[in-house]
Amino acid sequence: MSNTANRKFSSRWGFILSAVGSAVGMANVWGFPAKMGLNGGGAFLVAYLFFVALFSIVGLSAEYALGRRAKTGTLGAYKSAFATRGEKMAKGGAALGWLPLAGSLCIALGYAVIIAYVLKAFWDSVTGKLMGVETAAWFDSFSGNDYSVIPFHIIVVVATLLTLLLGAKSIEKSNKIMMPVFFIIFVVLAVRVAFLPGAAEGYKFMFTPEWSVLKKPMTWVWAMGQAFFSLSVTGSGMIVYGAYLDEKEDVVKLSVRTAMFDTIAALTASLVIIPACYAYGLDVGAGPSLLFVTLPRILQDIPLGIIFAIILYIAMIFAGVSSLQNMFEAVAESLQNKFPKLSRNLILILLGVVCLGIGINMEPIAKWGPWMDIVSIYIIPIGALLGAVTWFFVMKKEDLLGEINKGVRKNRGNLWYYAGRYLYVPCALILCLVALFMKIAF
Repeated sequence: MSNTANRKFSSRWGFILSAVGSAVGMANVWGFPAKMGLNGGGAFLVAYLFFVALFSIVGLSAEYALGRRAKTGTLGAYKSAFATRGEKMAKGGAALGWLPLAGSLCIALGYAVIIAYVLKAFWDSVTGKLMGVETAAWFDSFSGNDYSVIPFHIIVVVATLLTLLLGAKSIEKSNKIMMPVFFIIFVVLAVRVAFLPGAAEGYKFMFTPEWSVLKKPMTWVWAMGQAFFSLSVTGSGMIVYGAYLDEKEDVVKLSVRTAMFDTIAALTASLVIIPACYAYGLDVGAGPSLLFVTLPRILQDIPLGIIFAIILYIAMIFAGVSSLQNMFEAVAESLQNKFPKLSRNLILILLGVVCLGIGINMEPIAKWGPWMDIVSIYIIPIGALLGAVTWFFVMKKEDLLGEINKGVRKNRGNLWYYAGRYLYVPCALILCLVALFMKIAF
């Protein structure tokens, strides 16, 4: 077993900020506002908050607990859970854990390329180039060409690996800087957007629910999917942070705090994007192009736009790197546990080489479309379902509750457990089936 004792988080808030850093990413900044825009604004928010509450209390806390119990990452956690049913089952659990772990690695490969694009946008903001271009043509100039952001890609991967070399303490230190700065930057941007003519309509859309929208099943499905991905309850990533938790910590309370700050981040990003889109009559449901086409166009038109562009892309780099940290860490910790003769630093370097090699050869974002479809539609939802089923149907109830109830004042019992078994697991199953159906249908 790898030595996690030297890589524990030094404080509760250090852990929370690191976990929030993992959860806060591109999905918060363009995914959440885009899904709000496509699904009724305030009504979507109501559904989303319901799922965030459910998933944080049972799903995220279970992943933290399983990581802490196994004292390692994904592979060891699945083996530990299955081992409660016997040693023969343990081998099957260890094998099963490779799928959600592969999801972490696969999503990291694409994520590193996207962050490289953000770094490119930051650089063009610093040089002033972004302020004088037609934004759609500018984005096409590097997103559709081979090897167009190689230097930025290398910087992203190397910088992320450097923050990981000291394990949890390094992750904690970097996120203690990155996450507060992220929130401050988006608050500054939100205040600036509030003064745009027409921004009030955006606020009205966000916070005035159109209740009839909640009658549409797909509103709930989109909200559920966003909650899964935003909290990173994918059967892999958050397990490794749980491995670095102290026995005295209440994992449910930590999960709720993680979800609270993650939701604040998503809402803060929406307070920038949605009112700005209303002020300029732009499509709030545009998705990734919000970051590279819509927002730059807005920034070109406002006073001190270059300053706000620099600020925006710094925040996005922080959000992206903090999420990429978690993906690399999940894979590195699990592989070190599986192959203890390999040093952690060597594993991280090998992961960096793989990430750079594959990423550079598939650099144009158009090439990543089919790849990310496979990851997001199949591997990630299936990994989330495997995790949910493992925690609440395979693992013995008393073993799971025993870990959940460490560090608590009042034990959690049947209500918590059956909420996981009969609410959380069906949600994961529905997500898988809907994702598969949508892929087939469209």
